[in-house]
Amino acid sequence: MAALVSEWLTWRTAMERALYGEDGFYRRGERPAEHFRTSVHASPRFAAAIARLLVEVDALLGHPGRLDVVDIGAGSGHLVSNILACAPPDLEPRLVLTAVEIAPRPAEIPARIVWRPDLPTGITGLAVANEWLDNIPLDVVERTPDGVRTVLVDPSTGTERPGAAPSDEDRDWLERWWPLHEPGDRAEIGHPRCAAWAAVVGRLSRGLALAVDYSHSRESRPVYGTLSGYRDGSTVPAVPDGSCDVTAHVALDACTSAGERAGATSSVLTTQREALRALGLSGARPPLDLAHRDPRGYVAALCHAGEDAELTDPAGLGGFGWLAQTVNIPLPTALTP
Repeated sequence: MAALVSEWLTWRTAMERALYGEDGFYRRGERPAEHFRTSVHASPRFAAAIARLLVEVDALLGHPGRLDVVDIGAGSGHLVSNILACAPPDLEPRLVLTAVEIAPRPAEIPARIVWRPDLPTGITGLAVANEWLDNIPLDVVERTPDGVRTVLVDPSTGTERPGAAPSDEDRDWLERWWPLHEPGDRAEIGHPRCAAWAAVVGRLSRGLALAVDYSHSRESRPVYGTLSGYRDGSTVPAVPDGSCDVTAHVALDACTSAGERAGATSSVLTTQREALRALGLSGARPPLDLAHRDPRGYVAALCHAGEDAELTDPAGLGGFGWLAQTVNIPLPTALTP
């Protein structure tokens, strides 16, 4: 019997096929909520906070006749649907809502939401990429005794081996954003995420682009990288065979620089905890006397406090990075340092 032949690919190619190929994880319409917990599915209060941010963006824009809301990597479409549900009456008729997603359109999405596989152009309003950048495929490199090498992977097993030296573009990004010092140190080459984010900012005529994601900074890069797999609510080995989500944390500081080169006129990089607290999600428990005066109101307020606590937990969703960049408007007050 002939031996099975392994197919060795770069991680970027393997991730692209596994996630977005003909029968890839996202191409076939997997629902994110079935595999990992996101802020969107943890509580509708996340969308309500984004809607409050949208109201401030609308005011900074001078209440235009058309106000775009673009949900990038929309998944099941819950975020943009909930933003629509939360929109104030004076704002709702002016909204033009777009979900950018390669998966099939869910039947329950409101008809007025445009569902498309690519970014629109000329956005005036708000573009949100919630846990999108972490799924942009990228290459992995490792410092070996012979120098830095691109890591190759067998997509059927996840087995790795060293490949060729990285390209000039990869080396330039590494030197600036993620230098490797010792044999065994690994990095995920983030310039594809930088380019993807720059494409979002570059499509803003006026407005705010917001990226929310697992992140790290140059001062705290993980020594062995962050490549992970998720399936059915559990962390699994990152095997790029299409059976699981394959993800890696985002160098949002590098994306900030890319957004500025693409035309951002102001930027802030903060945490979800800080941003959501500024947008009114305090997590404070309601006063006990409310239980006697308004039992139903007390229970609702208690539920909201619990949801806010999860969304702002610094060891969980609250630790996510928020990168906000504007084009031709100031930063909203809620996001001003």
